[in-house]
Amino acid sequence: MTSSQLMTTRPRRMPARDESISHRTALRLRGCLPARDDTPGWIRFLAIPAVALAVVTAIVTAADARSARGGIEMIGGHTAPTVTATEDLSFAIADMDAQLANIVLAGNDPALAPVRDTAMRGYEQRRSQADADLQQAMTIVTTDAAVQQIREILDRFGGYEARAADTIQLDEIDQGGAGSPSARTLADFRTATGLIPDLLSRAQQLADTNSAVLERSYHGSVHAATIARIHLALLGAALSATLIGLQILLRVKTRRRINPALLAATLLTAAGITGGILANSVAVHQLTVAKPQAFDSLLALRQARAVGYDANADESRYLLDPQRAAGYQTAFFAESQQLAALPVTGINDYDAALNAAITAQTASGPTGSGTAPSIGADSFLGKELRNITFEGERAAVTRTLLAYRTYQLDDRRLRSTTDPAAAIAYCTGPSDQHFTAYDQALVATIDINQHAFDAAVTEAEKAYSGWTGVLPAGGAFVLVLLVLLGVRPRLAEYR
Repeated sequence: MTSSQLMTTRPRRMPARDESISHRTALRLRGCLPARDDTPGWIRFLAIPAVALAVVTAIVTAADARSARGGIEMIGGHTAPTVTATEDLSFAIADMDAQLANIVLAGNDPALAPVRDTAMRGYEQRRSQADADLQQAMTIVTTDAAVQQIREILDRFGGYEARAADTIQLDEIDQGGAGSPSARTLADFRTATGLIPDLLSRAQQLADTNSAVLERSYHGSVHAATIARIHLALLGAALSATLIGLQILLRVKTRRRINPALLAATLLTAAGITGGILANSVAVHQLTVAKPQAFDSLLALRQARAVGYDANADESRYLLDPQRAAGYQTAFFAESQQLAALPVTGINDYDAALNAAITAQTASGPTGSGTAPSIGADSFLGKELRNITFEGERAAVTRTLLAYRTYQLDDRRLRSTTDPAAAIAYCTGPSDQHFTAYDQALVATIDINQHAFDAAVTEAEKAYSGWTGVLPAGGAFVLVLLVLLGVRPRLAEYR
């Protein structure tokens, strides 16, 4: 190509279609804006979006607050009580069978008549409690899986009640001595108590189902609160920028240093956004206190209570049914490991390891110190030891562990007693008393966490007080009024 050809070559241009689209877009954008010297038009251009943003911010803030508060109310008033009812059901069923074992163990021995009477009352009390728990769970569950699980538990619980009633009736008819039931009474007892593992397993499955619902509700509430905070921050930033832009416009165009009404509107916006984010943060913090700190401990402690009562029943079963004593002792050890797991392989090594772990825990916290064993993190008491949060909780847990150690020592003593009558007397006397002391210490620890949970849920709900309607609506009304008061006199100057 020659130099003359290079000089005459024209540069490539965009297609006419692209030029036309760009030109039309620019014209549309330019048409939305007031003319450069149209001061009233620019005032309206910023004032109208400010009013609209104030209204939108109020609506979104109220809707988000209602959503977040509804989630909190669902956790505190519905989901958590469902989990509590199902965990309480496990405890009631376990104690029912423990009381049934004591009824048959006492027999017609006059010396154990008070034991039998107490066990009869305890059995009826726990039976009524289990019925109430099932009814409560049925009325508040929300998933089809949970409803089906409750129906299956009801069916099997009815079967257990029938077998237990037969056992009590036969025991009264046959008049067996202490620890010496008749063959048919023992056969019925075996049938009844044999239903307990399946019942407890199904009750725990129901509790796990409801716990999963609670976990989702908690994360859903935290997520909703996070989204609400983002909405409030973005809308607040847009509204503040619009008000500041309007203030700058009036300063430049009207030569006034400050517009008091718009300044007040800007400050009101800042205060509203800060207050809304603060309320949101308080609610999220209280949710954290309620769920991970309080309710997770409650869950572990309530499970520990149910397992503890089943272990206590195994002691009575051990004395009542010598042919199956080895199996009941194995079950007791397994339940002890569920309560406070230790690096031992048998019940005879448990006491020394437990004592060392308690001593280490008391001195150095839940993980122990040096080479001393620690209570396993997956056991129920181990979970609580690693989640101590509230005032008085550590002392309550320590008292629980010390009472538990005493009860464990009682178990070894009664199993080493060769005289059946003496073993029964010790089981239904000092051992039961020490178990009651342990249970009371455990309940005291439960109460600390329950109080913290209830208080946190209440505080989380209070954090949103007013933000579901009154504060956003009132703030938007005042803000709109201030914008109108700020721009109306300036617009009047151009009429």
